[in-house]
Amino acid sequence: MNILSSFEQFHGDIRRNKWMRFFTTFLRIALAYAFLMAGLTKVIGERFTSLSNNHPMGHYLEALYHTGFYYTFIGVAQMLAGLLLLVPRTALLGAILYFPIILNICILSYAVRFEGSVLTTPLMVLANLYLICWDFHRWKYVLPHRPTTIKAAFPEIYSQTNRFPLKFLTMILVTLVIVVGLVFTMSQKANMPRNSFPECLTQCPDSSNPEACKSFCECIHENGNSLENCLEAYGSKFSK
Repeated sequence: MNILSSFEQFHGDIRRNKWMRFFTTFLRIALAYAFLMAGLTKVIGERFTSLSNNHPMGHYLEALYHTGFYYTFIGVAQMLAGLLLLVPRTALLGAILYFPIILNICILSYAVRFEGSVLTTPLMVLANLYLICWDFHRWKYVLPHRPTTIKAAFPEIYSQTNRFPLKFLTMILVTLVIVVGLVFTMSQKANMPRNSFPECLTQCPDSSNPEACKSFCECIHENGNSLENCLEAYGSKFSK
């Protein structure tokens, strides 16, 4: 049995499980709610956060806010993805539309070291990927390898199982712990702008060079320089 056939069998077993259907419904509602709220904010023309314009993420969001109908377009796309997720028949389309948007937000969060979403966005990306894989039987035919077995649509009502998927949910919990651990480790080792100048200063007492850390915070929040320039200045002071 090749890899694709094995995954088909695994996918079929997961889809037939009642508990996994509950879990999938929960993820759809949670992801839909996040985008509906974020999208509505953009559609009605409100700023997404109250971050200072000197903050790297604040720079980006302020510029995005002033793009006019493009800002509204992003909100409409987010709301559309959220609404499609809530309807079982269109949930796959919603997950596909959702993915590039949330992946972009995730990469942005790490690029500017925005603490507000460095944990939530990778988890949302993983949840989105899960929802896409949940409907694997609907899009597997676009793969270069010819699908085999499992010809009938699934799960059928009579073939559902009520067995609690302990192993699969354990894998999800382990993945969650790993992601949280990686994010925590990164935030401890990397200089983070934090959301404000006072919050940024709280990491300085534990820094190997408190003065360089303070200068980094001033560079970001007081002077409004780019994250790249402030990190470069921090590196030069740290090496002295």
